[in-house]
Amino acid sequence: MSAELRIGQPSICLIVARGRNGVIGSAGDLPWRLSSDLKHFKATTSGKPIIMGRKTWDSLPRRPLPGRLNIVVTRQAEFLAEGAQVAGDLAAAFDIALAQARTDSVDEVFVIGGAQIYAAALARADRLYVTEVDAEPAGDAVFPALVDAAWIEASNVLCEAGPGDDHAFVCRVLERV
Repeated sequence: MSAELRIGQPSICLIVARGRNGVIGSAGDLPWRLSSDLKHFKATTSGKPIIMGRKTWDSLPRRPLPGRLNIVVTRQAEFLAEGAQVAGDLAAAFDIALAQARTDSVDEVFVIGGAQIYAAALARADRLYVTEVDAEPAGDAVFPALVDAAWIEASNVLCEAGPGDDHAFVCRVLERV
């Protein structure tokens, strides 16, 4: 459902950094160091609910990510994520995130990974924040392929590799057509 059809509802957004080959992860970690993109991620998601899978939660160097509601999706009924809310499925996670976004008067909720959660959430996404990394790393987690006709580019910013960045990258925002 496009953002126009959900007037008054927060937008469902996916935020991801992916290589030219679609790779987003390798052995439970990012396949690059991009300090500049991590700052972009923090600035974009701060104050807004974030949804992630259990493996993404486990991979975080600091849990929960501060300044935003962390929601962890897992089928493990007894799973505890200190400082976060746990949801048994993606639909329940969206319910929690959207309710919190309305309470906080924010206009977006974010899905932050991993590959299975992205694949399941893509059909509901209104907006994508995609960091296109200028690399083709090996990895075992891949972002789902996009149907170009379903998205229009709203912005595109080239970022040269700076201190703490392994590669140059482009920050794109895509809106569902």
